[in-house]
Amino acid sequence: MQSDRLSRKTPPAISYLFVPGNRPERFSKAVEAGPDAIILDLEDAVHPDSKAAARAAIRAWQENTPKVACERYIRLNSVSSTLFRQDLAWLGDMRHPERCDGIFLPKAECPETLARVVEHLLEWQPRLQIVAIIETAKGLQQVEAIAAIAGLARLAFGSLDFSLDIDCSQTPEAFLFARNRIVLASRTADLPSPIDGVTPAISDLALVTQDSQYARSLGFGAKLCIHPAQLVSVQRAFLPDSHQLAWAGRVMSAVATGSHAVQVDGEMVDLPLIEHAQRLLDVASQYAPVPRADAC
Repeated sequence: MQSDRLSRKTPPAISYLFVPGNRPERFSKAVEAGPDAIILDLEDAVHPDSKAAARAAIRAWQENTPKVACERYIRLNSVSSTLFRQDLAWLGDMRHPERCDGIFLPKAECPETLARVVEHLLEWQPRLQIVAIIETAKGLQQVEAIAAIAGLARLAFGSLDFSLDIDCSQTPEAFLFARNRIVLASRTADLPSPIDGVTPAISDLALVTQDSQYARSLGFGAKLCIHPAQLVSVQRAFLPDSHQLAWAGRVMSAVATGSHAVQVDGEMVDLPLIEHAQRLLDVASQYAPVPRADAC
């Protein structure tokens, strides 16, 4: 049976590009850089004194920009903060809610509270894609219940805030347990593969590639980006490469006779590997060519 990820008409986004909500001059440039989605940020990237200005800038852009070439999300402030209540009131007054494709909810911790928030947001915009960011120990402890919330579209890992919360190093080893648990929670809740956290190094594209490939190896399906230069590296890491696609093609040719146990490249290939080969081909067919990253 095909997974939800492969059966959706619109494949889940791979690259999500953050844009500070108080920098409206960057909004259209971010779209032109070619991400699958932009995230207009009201949380960490915006100083408390600039929250009102950021809301005004996002509203103006939303109302004056009917169509863009990627999905557009808004990251609200933490559900437990007074700023979040202001965010909800602001959303309620926004014209054209259908132009907002999704909402990121940071520091997701309490399933009961989140369920009420998700229900409220879906009343505002029924097609909204709502992403819960797991970035604290409390959130990770509740991740299975959070993933099971009706109407939630995806999970994301806020690795930088998570390292701050538990006072750990920002290393693959320190994050392994959290990443594994988020991936498993997503799978058991039939959500798309989760979104990995940012790589702070803007210009070290080799590290961006390494981080992306590592996250993909654990079962993540996307990554948060903080600069347009990171987009191509992320897209390439999460999509099948030419060698994988060539192998998949050879596998599917070998099984064309109906056998579920064949030899390909000197190795035995049975049903799980056949299904993996078909998945690689399906994924490659769903996504447009890798975007450019020369706009900034």
